[in-house]
Amino acid sequence: MALRILSICFGALLASAAFAQNAATAGRFVVEHPTLLNLGFEWSISGDVNRNAKVDVQYRKVGDAAWRTALPLVRIGGENIYRRRENLDYTVPQGFAGSILNLTPGTEYECQFKMSDPDGATGETTKTVKVKTRTEPQPYKGGRTLHVYSPDYVGPKQEPNFTSLLQAYYGAGLGDWSVVWERRAQPGDTILMHAGMYRNIRTDYVDPMMTPFDGINSLTLKGTAEKPITIKAAGDGDVVFDGDGNHVILDVSASAHHIIDGITFKNTDVAIMAGQKEVIGAVGLTVKNCRFEEIGFGVWTEYAGSSDFYIADNLFLGREDRFRLIGWTGFMWQPVGPFGSHKLRSYYAVKVYGPGHVIAHNSIAYFHDALAISTYGTPEQDPERRASSIDIYNNDMHMFNDDFIETDGGVHNIRVFNNRGVNAAMGGYSSQPVFGGPVYFYRNILYHTPGGVAFKFSAKPAGLFVFNNTLIGEQVVKDPYSNVHFRNNLFLGRDTPERGIMTWANATPAYSTDYNGFRPNKGVAANYQWLAPPAGQTVYEPKPEAWKTFSNLADFKAATGQEAHGMEVDFDIFENLVAPDPAKRHAVYHQMDLNFKLKPGSKAVDAGVVIPTVNEGFAGKAPDLGALEVGQPLPKYGPRWITWQPFYR
Repeated sequence: MALRILSICFGALLASAAFAQNAATAGRFVVEHPTLLNLGFEWSISGDVNRNAKVDVQYRKVGDAAWRTALPLVRIGGENIYRRRENLDYTVPQGFAGSILNLTPGTEYECQFKMSDPDGATGETTKTVKVKTRTEPQPYKGGRTLHVYSPDYVGPKQEPNFTSLLQAYYGAGLGDWSVVWERRAQPGDTILMHAGMYRNIRTDYVDPMMTPFDGINSLTLKGTAEKPITIKAAGDGDVVFDGDGNHVILDVSASAHHIIDGITFKNTDVAIMAGQKEVIGAVGLTVKNCRFEEIGFGVWTEYAGSSDFYIADNLFLGREDRFRLIGWTGFMWQPVGPFGSHKLRSYYAVKVYGPGHVIAHNSIAYFHDALAISTYGTPEQDPERRASSIDIYNNDMHMFNDDFIETDGGVHNIRVFNNRGVNAAMGGYSSQPVFGGPVYFYRNILYHTPGGVAFKFSAKPAGLFVFNNTLIGEQVVKDPYSNVHFRNNLFLGRDTPERGIMTWANATPAYSTDYNGFRPNKGVAANYQWLAPPAGQTVYEPKPEAWKTFSNLADFKAATGQEAHGMEVDFDIFENLVAPDPAKRHAVYHQMDLNFKLKPGSKAVDAGVVIPTVNEGFAGKAPDLGALEVGQPLPKYGPRWITWQPFYR
């Protein structure tokens, strides 16, 4: 009897311990850097070993009575992100992360988070915070105005006036006196650049731009969020900064709160250098309404402490081939080395790291890649020093040797939405990798990616949410990923020989896919490929026999239980759109010739599911599939000041 009682007591202790491990304990709550349209949050936890805790989210404008429902925070933690070749091996900490999407700039919101767990939740399980979205940075109206005229200008000048940017910015002189900075610009000052050519001639000892030998305009002063230092075209004609073939035109890496507005940059490798990894980087940099021509790189920071950039309404034109799509791994016509071959002429238009960046309404063409988060590696623990709360939206992208948008070093709350990409040799939207997420990809368009990669989910990324995208191309990446969910997307194949339309490569049991539309490739036996791991799996290198293949969606549904509401579609769902020719991998297509609007009454109309804060504004019985809702105005892609087509035949 005593032995039985002891056994019962021991069993009760084990059950109690298991229950305690399954119960969630709330930890640190982090409000990430607000952007103009979105808010991001992180909440660490311990316990919840069985992963059934949840966090419901509500929000309202301060002063409103009614609460609105947002997407719940995403349960993250335990996913292993690794790539052996680069010695990368990271396990996502336990917690929740997520965004409240599609808000109004310059508006304060009250946000409420409630954690619950069937096994019990302890600690402060309800959080209510007030957070204000940002607004577009503007010059300070009460500061001084400093006028700069090009060296060859002849005519009346406004006072005070200067002959170069550096003279107005620092009071710099010529030759050896170029670093005597005795009359510096102040927070709130506006430097008006008048029409003309500003060429850095670095080999000229008395270079009028005051950049002898290195040709770099190094800007290191500190404005404030309320009183930025503004460098702006005066409005009397084109202002052109010509790098004269130098490596960098502007280095703003040590600066804070600068606005660069309406300037043309050309003839340089790097137009604006804004930060170097583990050295220094800019804070609060704004670059808007600018043109970048014949450059290798537009705006670039790798520094973890760079934050709150606003890169918007710019035109970036690189130096890559404008008449044929080449690619970089040799699969087109270049010689192939051990890792492929490609001679870079232009790298990225914009590449950033750190929190709070906004990259929006840019038109970009003729680079290796368009836009990216730095493939930084293991993220730092400080939320102020990692790639979180970053928005990339309404960009228009044309002709790249690799990808359209890379979220490859992202950690939490990356939002990629309302972008249009046509012609990328390798892939479209990349997460290679993401360190827990969530990354939200929604309402993006893709056309002509002959590499067969609509989404480059590689290097074991975790926490990806793919909603309402229109993708004319296949999804064939087989590198397993974690916590990935697909809803309301259109994947239309091009009848590419021996290539299926869709691959799901799940590394952990957290996955789902439903309400998507697919056009399978004709004559292909394995149109749908599926990988699902055993329960509890977090590190996964699948054997070939682990993959399941299906020729049609009905067989896939029956075998997996996924895509209960999914459907097969064809190009007749569109008003007027045909597939790119799979036999013409080097071909160039143009946005002006492509119509991605759904035909009213077609199969894809009213066939989706409601996703809070993503697609609630539908007109019919339910949201449509794909990026464009019938009856809604088309997004404005690219700079809002452009009224002409920047990408010509």
